[in-house]
Amino acid sequence: MNVFYFILAFVFFALGIFLFAFAFNVPDFEAILFVGGVASISISLAIPFHLIGHSEQR
Repeated sequence: MNVFYFILAFVFFALGIFLFAFAFNVPDFEAILFVGGVASISISLAIPFHLIGHSEQR
């Protein structure tokens, strides 16, 4: 299951980087795309911090 979480986090991270780059090329939706990129990267970091860290037995 950790591999699935890693792939999901990587997809969100790559999507966030794409939204950052794409935000400066769209004339009317810069802020929306930039905030979407920030949210996507935040989700990509929250997945390993909260899901992968708690999946291991102690």
